[in-house]
Amino acid sequence: MLTNNVSVRVLTKSMPLASFSKSLCGSAARQYSSDAENERRKTIMARGLPKRRELQGVSDIVLVASGKGGVGKSTTAVNLALAMANQSTKSIGILDADIYGPSIPIMMNLFDQPFVDETGKMIPLSNYDIKCMSMGFLIRKSDDALVWRGPMVMGALEKLAHGTNWVGTDIVVIDMPPGTGDIHLSVAQTLAVKGAIVVSTPQKIAVADAIKAVSMFKSVNIPVIGCVENMGTFSCPNCKSETRVFGDNNNVKSITTDLGIPFLGTIPLEPEIMRCSDAGTPVVIAHPNSITTKLYSKMGESILNFLQSV
Repeated sequence: MLTNNVSVRVLTKSMPLASFSKSLCGSAARQYSSDAENERRKTIMARGLPKRRELQGVSDIVLVASGKGGVGKSTTAVNLALAMANQSTKSIGILDADIYGPSIPIMMNLFDQPFVDETGKMIPLSNYDIKCMSMGFLIRKSDDALVWRGPMVMGALEKLAHGTNWVGTDIVVIDMPPGTGDIHLSVAQTLAVKGAIVVSTPQKIAVADAIKAVSMFKSVNIPVIGCVENMGTFSCPNCKSETRVFGDNNNVKSITTDLGIPFLGTIPLEPEIMRCSDAGTPVVIAHPNSITTKLYSKMGESILNFLQSV
């Protein structure tokens, strides 16, 4: 049963064609008005978005992200930062944006609490000539869990980014948490990011999430510097032969062609990389002449070239 405020128009033999045409024109006009209103709302919302700010004293900001956790994103971020520092005169810093699960303290062998300078900003901790800031430095016990809601996490990220004295740091590498959530959107909208690196293993499910990460960065107008395939092959410590443990058909390089973004290279699955990370001595430092270090160095060179070109 139709209510009084619902109107239905049906073309019948008794309805002149002109009247029906007029009805269609009215619908089109209303649709045009609706589209125009949507565009107007988008413009107003865009005005309300926070403006992207540079980190004081920092020239370039680079994100290292992944759609899925457990793909070696933090290991990649640390070794790429060290690779860039080793082949340039630039000062490099790492900002650990993973508030709930910070990895940088263990990987960089840093466990002290930062001092505060005369302006009230935290002084980043340093090791291997890399300046680091992480939520892990501010937690009293390393095994304490943060049970925080979104606004508290956003406040902590703001403090780590803008409440740290980065003066004299040329490039800050931000180790992002997994996924494409609030932290990613906040960083993308509030920081003047030069580009992003997406890390993925060759697993189909990891690649699917990496594609989402690439899509997110494109939607917020952050250039994707390239993709890194981590654990692409297993390097036998005895015979030195390599095997693609996830299969020959599963690889990250193929999606970069489809997405139109660079492929930075493949890092093998090596027990030594894990042991070095756990010991707080990244593989680039522990084994400077290894094949893996050379691969990271080549990737670091690509990132430096990108930053020089933008």
